[in-house]
Amino acid sequence: MATQPSDAELIVSLRARVKELETENAKLLAQLADCHSHEMEEKLHGPDGKDRESKEGNKKLEKKMEKKESGYDTRFMSHHSKRYVALKVMYFGKRFYGFASEAQMQPTVESELFKAFEKTRLLIGDRKESQYSRCGRTDKGVSSVGQVIALFLRSNLKLSAINNGNSGVVLDEKHEGEIDYVRVINRVLPNDIRILGWCPAPVDFHARFSCLSREYKYFFWKEKLNILAMESAGNKLVGEHDFRNFCKMDAANVHNYRRHITLFEISPTDVRLRLYNGNQLWVIKIKGSAFLWHQVRCMVAVLFMVGKGLESPNVIDLLLDTTRIVRKPQYTMASEVPLVLQCCEFDDIKFICSSDAGDALRLHLVNECQIYQLQATIFHEALLNCLPLSNDQSLTPFQGTKKKVSHVPLMSRPTEPSYEERRAKLNAIA
Repeated sequence: MATQPSDAELIVSLRARVKELETENAKLLAQLADCHSHEMEEKLHGPDGKDRESKEGNKKLEKKMEKKESGYDTRFMSHHSKRYVALKVMYFGKRFYGFASEAQMQPTVESELFKAFEKTRLLIGDRKESQYSRCGRTDKGVSSVGQVIALFLRSNLKLSAINNGNSGVVLDEKHEGEIDYVRVINRVLPNDIRILGWCPAPVDFHARFSCLSREYKYFFWKEKLNILAMESAGNKLVGEHDFRNFCKMDAANVHNYRRHITLFEISPTDVRLRLYNGNQLWVIKIKGSAFLWHQVRCMVAVLFMVGKGLESPNVIDLLLDTTRIVRKPQYTMASEVPLVLQCCEFDDIKFICSSDAGDALRLHLVNECQIYQLQATIFHEALLNCLPLSNDQSLTPFQGTKKKVSHVPLMSRPTEPSYEERRAKLNAIA
């Protein structure tokens, strides 16, 4: 007679299955994107793969297809007045391959936004003509409640005398009688993206270069982490430092790795896991003028090592001393899922939202919260059913399921090539 698996074995099995499904899902998304590209190629070149027309002809055909998909030609909207607008965007990043549409995989947040602009007939001209800019370029899986973009959109306002000679651009700051951008765009966006507000912006505004500061939040479960040690280590990050040991280095495009962190805070939230002996959700808040590629996730990864007692808070001082530590030790970044771009700060940009759009937005977000809460409740029930516990027994997260892995001190690990070595290699290739 076969023996039934223990509770710990069931948890391990369930987690392994979840990882398998996530991997399979990623593969299916990749196949879907590949199928779409093949479909496009067949429409352009025919099923036999041979060119029907010259390259110039194919470009024309591609443009026609784009027009058909969007339902209108943005060039024919040029007779409409337009205004430069900043939009505040939130998105739940789980299903997106990052924010920027330059990513090789789809969907991205940006591609969904431009679909919405076309569907609502708000886009005038192509993306380049729209003078589009974004504040942050968040990675795959990262969410935001305060991303900011800017571009020219169609306007309902009539051109005044001061607008003459400005190619139909509305320069007035008034918004009475204007298109309710929040309401109109949100009607056609997927459920995990929403416009939170809009603001008239000067034509020389740039969502990235006009930004004064960015603030990120990183959520985590406390478990047995030493919060005081993490706080001590995190405070060492505040100030202007060379953060090349806390990022993914892009030597081809980035030559200055000094950044200014203005705020570090770590605090509890009011969320607890009742099943796991009251384990509490905490949040790290980091604010700075700008951030390097993967900088926040690298900083959090080292803070977690400190919180687990694997590294001393003084390891931060060592990693910030780039004259002493010229090569970054190899370590795994923290997960992207709990990271949120919280807000982007600008001068003289005050976002607005009509009462109707605000009511619809709140209703939508409440509904989404309820959906995710229901899903969490179902997983909670599954845990209760597969893990019967006695009254005097409590369960801490992952108890009895994690194998102890020996920790190699950061300063004893293999290192990545230095900036100078990377530059020398790039120059040799060039």
